[in-house]
Amino acid sequence: MIHADPRREALEHWLARELGGARFTLTPASEDASFRRYFRATLDDGSSLIAMDAPPDKEDCRPFVHVAWLLHQAGVHAPQVRAQDLAQGFLLLTDLGNRTYLNELAPSNAPRLFADATDALIRWQLATRAGELPPYDEALLRREMQLFPDWYVTRHLQAELRDEQKDRLEQIFALLVQSALAQPKVYVHRDYMPRNLMISDPNPGVLDFQDAVIGPIAYDMVSLTRDAFLSWDEESVLDWTVRYWEKARAAGLPVAADFGEFWRAFEWMGLQRHLKVLGIFARINYRDGKPKYLADTPRFIRYARDVAKRYTALAPLTRLLDELKCES
Repeated sequence: MIHADPRREALEHWLARELGGARFTLTPASEDASFRRYFRATLDDGSSLIAMDAPPDKEDCRPFVHVAWLLHQAGVHAPQVRAQDLAQGFLLLTDLGNRTYLNELAPSNAPRLFADATDALIRWQLATRAGELPPYDEALLRREMQLFPDWYVTRHLQAELRDEQKDRLEQIFALLVQSALAQPKVYVHRDYMPRNLMISDPNPGVLDFQDAVIGPIAYDMVSLTRDAFLSWDEESVLDWTVRYWEKARAAGLPVAADFGEFWRAFEWMGLQRHLKVLGIFARINYRDGKPKYLADTPRFIRYARDVAKRYTALAPLTRLLDELKCES
């Protein structure tokens, strides 16, 4: 008989060996936009661990293992790797629980939770060392933004950009790349958002860090406050960003001495991310068959519009979104 889920069967056999034959129950722990899957292995004594299934032909576990070590070195609460089988694509991790920031954030607790997340982010950035992570270079920045015309415009909107529109978009891309590359370089989680932060002790627990790079200092703060699944009023975003900037300066991080300069870099970095995510959410739908992410694309159109309308140099993007009838 062919097992309906051969990778899960192989994972269960591997876990049985790693746990020394201890009895456990395996249940889905979380969803992922990638090909990775996470299961919670609950033992008879009530303790639990997380098993990651990352098909080696589609995912590489080595960056996860390395960045987990870097986070621990930085004093950031992340899962510890208890066992690994890189050939099969299996990891056994400590369990940070199931209380995500995304599910628990509310106006009453947001200041405290964002303060904890900001403190952890500063520890992560202060630990930056050259040579540990790949660079967030121009090639990567452009590959990410190219997802917007390739997947959101062409595939989702079924629109074909005219040459003049392509030139306008390239003009915006060039400005955003220039702004990003001009920022001081630190460790960048790259998805430092409420869905990947856990209520834990110490708080927060940090997940989904395998794509970390060295890059623009404003990037992770944008991810935290202009989230894919949760929107905050601009006054709150500004307040949290000012508090981060003040703490970062006090800690000796190389943020701009003028907050206005940092805020502009923050907004333009965010716009690069917004365009990327619009493309990613469309790709996840059409290529990977996961449609639920498309429901959040209007949030990113709104983010993009709000930033573009505040800066004269970004006006060509506002016109392009109007011409494409991108609704927010």
